[in-house]
Amino acid sequence: MSAEARLKELGIELPEPVSPAANYLRFKRTGNLLYISGTGPGDAAPKGKVDTEVSVEDAYAAARTVGLQILATARQALGSLDRITGTVKVLGMVNSVPDFGGHPQVINGCSDILVDILGDAGRHTRSAVGFASLPKSICVEIEATFEVE
Repeated sequence: MSAEARLKELGIELPEPVSPAANYLRFKRTGNLLYISGTGPGDAAPKGKVDTEVSVEDAYAAARTVGLQILATARQALGSLDRITGTVKVLGMVNSVPDFGGHPQVINGCSDILVDILGDAGRHTRSAVGFASLPKSICVEIEATFEVE
């Protein structure tokens, strides 16, 4: 099933792609690779350190929201998610305290939605790491690289 059909089947509407927050591009295509810049969950998501100010469950939900925003940006760049042939790499950054170790569980929010929508093309390599802070105290920031036709 195509990614666009899967969105409809799941009843998911992608958000409007966000504009760059500074002097950078939201996406850049080179050859058959599409790079999506670091993306946050938006102003409605909880802010602060995961596991002390933001629960792992809420951070997972925020990462899922980021995954949808990444897909919205990919659709803007490509015209259709069906042009994605594979997800190469996801880098998930978690705003966390030094002794937090649940970064993979948080970033699964993004990974799970990519696989739910893209199927096998959503499976990817990944890094899930902790940061002392993120812009505007967001709890997660994620970037992605896709292989495209």
